[in-house]
Amino acid sequence: MSAYPQIHLVRHGETAWSLSGQHTGRTDMPLTPAGEAAARGVADRLKGLSFSAVWSSPSQRAYNTSVLAGFGAESIKKDELQEWDYGAYEGLTTKQILAERPGWNVFRDGCPKGEMEADVGARADTIIAALRKANTGILVFSSAHFLRVLAARWIGLPPEGGALFVLDTASISVLGYEHDLTEPVIRKWNQK
Repeated sequence: MSAYPQIHLVRHGETAWSLSGQHTGRTDMPLTPAGEAAARGVADRLKGLSFSAVWSSPSQRAYNTSVLAGFGAESIKKDELQEWDYGAYEGLTTKQILAERPGWNVFRDGCPKGEMEADVGARADTIIAALRKANTGILVFSSAHFLRVLAARWIGLPPEGGALFVLDTASISVLGYEHDLTEPVIRKWNQK
C-alpha cells in the first residue's frame, strides 16, 4: 500500500464494437450482457477500497460500468474523459483502416475529421492536473485509447506513448507515485 494517492482506472465493459474491434469513439454503444456481468465483477475487485471521488466519461458504456460496479450514485460525468474522437474512422476496424492507409497508427497519426494525438493528450493533461490538484484517491471510468494516453501522460511520455499499453475491457489499472509526489508511476496495469 502506498502512502501517496492512487488513481484507479477502469475501462468500460464489453460492447458489440469492442468485441468486433471497431473503433468506438463518440458512438454511444451499450454494454453487451457479458460486458454488464464484467462490470458487476469490478465491484468485487474494488471491494474494501475507498475513493474521494468517482469520475466517468459521459458515454453510456463507461457510466453504466460505474453504475454496475456500484459507484453510480457517486459518479460525476466529465467530458474530458470521452474516448478518442475517431472522426472518419468511427466504426471501422484497424484492418479496414490499414487497407486504405498502410502503416497507420492512431497514437501517431490521429484520425481525419476527428482528434489528433495532441488533442487527446491535452484532454488527458487536463484530467491529470485535476487529479494532482485533488491529491487524493479517485476512481476513473473511461475507454481504452483515452486511458492509454492518460497513463502515458501521467508518467511523462508523449501521447504517442499510449501505443505501448494494452488495455482489456473491464480491466483495472492503478496510477500512483513512488518515493514522493514528483515521481509518478504506473503501479498496476490491465488487471482482470
